[in-house]
Amino acid sequence: LQTRLQAGQGYGNTLKCVLTVYRNESLTGFFKGMSFPLASIGIYSSVVFGVFSNTQRFLSQLRHRDPAAAPSLGDMTLASLVAGVISVGIGTPVELVKIRLQMQTQPYTKANVKLNSTAPGSPVYRGPIHCLRTILQKEGIPGIYRGNVAMLLRDVPGYCAYFIPYAMFCDWITPHGSIAPNPFSIWVAGGVAGAVSWAVCTPMDVVKSRIQADGVYLKQYKGTIDCILQSYQNEGLKVFFRGLLVNTIRGFPSSAAMFLGYELSLKAMKRCQSEINP
Repeated sequence: LQTRLQAGQGYGNTLKCVLTVYRNESLTGFFKGMSFPLASIGIYSSVVFGVFSNTQRFLSQLRHRDPAAAPSLGDMTLASLVAGVISVGIGTPVELVKIRLQMQTQPYTKANVKLNSTAPGSPVYRGPIHCLRTILQKEGIPGIYRGNVAMLLRDVPGYCAYFIPYAMFCDWITPHGSIAPNPFSIWVAGGVAGAVSWAVCTPMDVVKSRIQADGVYLKQYKGTIDCILQSYQNEGLKVFFRGLLVNTIRGFPSSAAMFLGYELSLKAMKRCQSEINP
């Protein structure tokens, strides 16, 4: 839904988008492009959380001579920035394949658009591997990193609005005297952080989605700035908030589960390590 609302045409609001996708593509339309992100989400998340945590530890060691010292706001900000930059290298190809698969049945209009030989609305890719191979053959390595600048501008501030609110909100709702937050506090703080992060990210997420969808049947945008200018000139400022509701709603449960899984896994591994090496 997010991709269709941001980069598609004729879907209107969220409810209309749901009905249109279901009417035209049945239930399978809601799961297009899912396999590639599903296969890579574990690696992607472990790298992002690992980079963030280890950068914090490195900064604490550098500043306080103690890697376990509580990080300052500046340390969390810098660690979030580093995690955002690193995430783009892994995330851009995954996002590109997902969006190409989701948008390959989008019925583009012919007005002011130079179409490729493939007829709009007909499938271009047979699956994620075929999609990736086709992009590599036609556009090379730069092709699979299409939209990386927009994704960088999305993820760098996005992860600051992800990890910092989580730490602050988690600390706020944890009862005084507790050594660590309980699972419910982690779940709520993670959900709030996800909703806040996606609210911050949505404008650049729209730009990223449009640039990456651009190329299934047509070439419309020359780059990030050109996409921003064309989108604003054609649809006004409101275009950059397309998919905001979907992003914030999905951001809460997905991030709540992500942080809860991360914190519980970390505690379990530390407990196992202490039992092995008392």
